Amino acid sequence: MVKVGARSNKRNSPFSIKDSTTDGGLGAASCIRDWNMTIDLKGRIALVTGASRGIGYFTALALAKAGAHVIATARTVGGLEDLDDAIKAAGGTATLVPFDITDMQAIDKLGASIFERWGKLDILVANAGILGVISPLGHIEAKVFEKVMLTNVTATWRLIRSVEPLLTKSDAGRAIIMSSGVASKAPAFWGAYSISKAAVENMARIWAAETNHTPLKVNVVNPGATRTAMRAQAVPGEDPETLPHPSEVAEKILFLASPETTDTGRLFVVRDNRFVDFRSPE
Repeated sequence: MVKVGARSNKRNSPFSIKDSTTDGGLGAASCIRDWNMTIDLKGRIALVTGASRGIGYFTALALAKAGAHVIATARTVGGLEDLDDAIKAAGGTATLVPFDITDMQAIDKLGASIFERWGKLDILVANAGILGVISPLGHIEAKVFEKVMLTNVTATWRLIRSVEPLLTKSDAGRAIIMSSGVASKAPAFWGAYSISKAAVENMARIWAAETNHTPLKVNVVNPGATRTAMRAQAVPGEDPETLPHPSEVAEKILFLASPETTDTGRLFVVRDNRFVDFRSPE
């Protein structure tokens, strides 16, 4: 079995892994984030997908600054190494796992490797995703649509399948599932991405309902328009300086990883800085 960590970088391993070497609530009745809350994640293990840039990068960094050991995954090795340097500089620790999130067997092996090394997982941030194209539904190539579904939906399900046993071994497992405002708005031309995020939201709600009797809390995040490469791809004419930096989003959602957060099955809207309930059509 592949081991996560410096010793697991073997020729037959699907992972090339590097460890950093630095030593190192909201209640159900509450909607607005208490900014006076100190987030202490010391001793907790966090997995962040899509951590080489954007919201994933800065969320991983924020988790490490709060004391969590971060397992950071992405395809881009250079971005992960930059993250590792930033985490070290902040006095934190990380394990880098470069791999393609659409490699389903690698996702399964990642869960097994986390269990072998740490025996549990405290925090999951399912952030990896792709836009596809902005296009009328009927004009999207089949291979593009299928890749968006594989990356955004199937890989998220496979990740849940792989790490749920680890999260339930934590005394306060927390899952943060990144979504988008287009999941519910269903705007024209955002077809593949909007459909995929609607599916991910329903997946997270089902997961939250199924684990409601456990300490695991599962919540969805709508980050809103953010200064990321994906946003620039979707809206190329937009001035990025008018948008919040991804580090601002990371700071606002960090509390969702805390044991003090007791909400589950809800949507946190970053722009409004509050939880909202999912609602059925009236």
